[in-house]
Amino acid sequence: MEELKLHGMWASPFVFNVIWALKLKGIEYEYVEEDIRNKSELLLEYNPVHKKVPVLVHGGKPIVESSIILEYIEETWSGSPLLPKDPYEKAMARFWISFGEEKASLLNHSYFPFTCDTT
Repeated sequence: MEELKLHGMWASPFVFNVIWALKLKGIEYEYVEEDIRNKSELLLEYNPVHKKVPVLVHGGKPIVESSIILEYIEETWSGSPLLPKDPYEKAMARFWISFGEEKASLLNHSYFPFTCDTT
């Protein structure tokens, strides 16, 4: 299996979305804690556009943005699907995921203003 690393920050709900997806699928990975106030060279290299977490690095290839990472996980490790197969049920699940991310983002920015670039 190729090396899998997740660059994240303890206060980011977007990082926790990725962590839970990896755990639900039983995927082993290495977690790398990032200091958002003092971004590592690796984080800046892996995500030069937004310079934020989460970043999933699979076999040396970085994937950024939590929703894109979740899609990547779902497509790469197809066992134990995270979303229902039925299109309507999948649409409803995606609605609630989006709703939760929006609320988590508002809370995260309110309580941790220094992490406002962690989505």
